[in-house]
Amino acid sequence: MQGFNALNGSEVPGALKSGLTYYQVWNSSDWILNNGPQGLQRLDYIINTAGQYGIKIILAFTNNWVGYGGSELYVNWIAGSGKTHDVFYFDPKIIASYQRYVKTIVNRYKSSPNIFAWELMNEARCLGDLPGGPNCAPGTSLLSHWYKQQSDFVRSLDPFHMITTGGEGHFFSKDKNVGYWFNGTFISDYNFNGQAGEDFDADLQLDNIDFVLISQQHLYPQFWYPQLVINTLSNSSWTSLTCPQQDTPNSNFTIKDWGLLWIQMHADSAKKANKPLILEEFGVSGIRKYIYGQTALLLNFLLLSLENKTEIYPEWVNLALKTQHAILPWQFGTLGLKENGGNRLIKYADEIINGASPNDGFAYYKNQTIVWHIFKNAAKVQASRSK
Repeated sequence: MQGFNALNGSEVPGALKSGLTYYQVWNSSDWILNNGPQGLQRLDYIINTAGQYGIKIILAFTNNWVGYGGSELYVNWIAGSGKTHDVFYFDPKIIASYQRYVKTIVNRYKSSPNIFAWELMNEARCLGDLPGGPNCAPGTSLLSHWYKQQSDFVRSLDPFHMITTGGEGHFFSKDKNVGYWFNGTFISDYNFNGQAGEDFDADLQLDNIDFVLISQQHLYPQFWYPQLVINTLSNSSWTSLTCPQQDTPNSNFTIKDWGLLWIQMHADSAKKANKPLILEEFGVSGIRKYIYGQTALLLNFLLLSLENKTEIYPEWVNLALKTQHAILPWQFGTLGLKENGGNRLIKYADEIINGASPNDGFAYYKNQTIVWHIFKNAAKVQASRSK
């Protein structure tokens, strides 16, 4: 879960009015901590409540993306406007500021029996909402160096809890150009060409990285390869996907099979490094329609269904269990919630609608029994192995 939630100072009056949670407030070139009832006292409550239900928490220190006040607030406030995203990983002032927050969080919770592990950053990449720069090009190992620096720092604060990167499990195939053909053009694969900044196999070897999440294996092939999922492309026209793992004509690509390959590759790497692996944050949305324009492929969130989930998740989950993965799916949804004043937009498009928790297309709820039982049964298998 996120151990971060930051605002610009100008946003505080609105946050106080709406009851929004925030832990850091940025003004000038630094942040101040919110220890109040809308701040870390709420995180205290969540961590304490988790223990009442036997839940252990992986707590992340920041986010690669702007959502919920991630790394780019450090970049914008300390390095200044116009800087690239990757400045976060090497600017000494930014690193010192990040470590000050990390130290605050680790020292506050390291004695809690409800902490399972520390996560350095959610989905670290060379780029975020800001573009990347030349310091984080393939082969620079900037992100691996940052993982080492920060994992060593956290270990100096807490010798007992495990540490994970929080990355998405991107590989760096140095000796071959992995990719695919689309409309007669070879496209180098972002998940393998090093542009993301990670090197999954190298990062696994770091002394103080104790396990990896594929968060470290994230898995969203439906959105990573939109060209290969589309059945027929035509400018400014609707195209319907009529089966849950639709291929491009004359292509051997399927969402299901690519996901199985991704899971197996990470399992093999983790076994070689002798480190545990969590299949964490994965999903297919069940989106059934797309629109294709002149310059971009726009996903239109219409006609959501459970078809993709019910056909693909059993295959992915079974392989994860077979290869001794742990599983943390994205994401459980909750029904029957109540908000003072009814439905309202909170922030970052988080919205409670008719009592249901926010749904980014990947959420599933207890009344969706087929999908629910896929993970309930997997949990039983994992529980039996831990006895």
